[in-house]
Amino acid sequence: MILGLTGLIGSGKTTIAKFFAERGFIVIDADKAGHEVLENDEFVKIEIISDFGEDILDELGNIDRQKLGDIAFGNASMLEKLNNLVHPLIINDIKSSIKNYMKNNKNNILVEAPLLIETDAKNLVEKIIVIKTSKENIIRRLSNKYSKEKIDNIMNSQMPVEEKLKYADFVIDNNRSIDDARRQAEEIINGLNLK
Repeated sequence: MILGLTGLIGSGKTTIAKFFAERGFIVIDADKAGHEVLENDEFVKIEIISDFGEDILDELGNIDRQKLGDIAFGNASMLEKLNNLVHPLIINDIKSSIKNYMKNNKNNILVEAPLLIETDAKNLVEKIIVIKTSKENIIRRLSNKYSKEKIDNIMNSQMPVEEKLKYADFVIDNNRSIDDARRQAEEIINGLNLK
């Protein structure tokens, strides 16, 4: 069973993904795949520097994701340019990971991807889980990491959760305790016809 897990920034995707990992699911993290593309793909790096300028580089000449994000999430056309460059590579990476795991009889896979529905990644999964969380909870969870302005910019660049819910086969309401979120994840897993 290949599941897709999505939700807004700060909705608790990583925490929920851990519950599935504890139950034997292989977790493929799209964000991690994206970081690897930025670090290892020289063509992408050159293109991004050409589009965003050298100010996004750190002192070692690597792309500073924080600086890149500050520009991209504040400018819709730059974000689109970045996504068009990086997303096909991330999707190919996820596709080949799924293929490799299935070849080795690891058939229960969870693809954790913030932009699962907005991209072709949704075509790689059989069922979609959407995490629903209030904006207040998102801001509270991320306030030690980002400014409110940056959180707003990122949220405004993502598909609204109400729209994501239209694609959901399952919904996890992550507005209460961790134990409650775990219980909902367990219910989903127990209801699946897993091999």
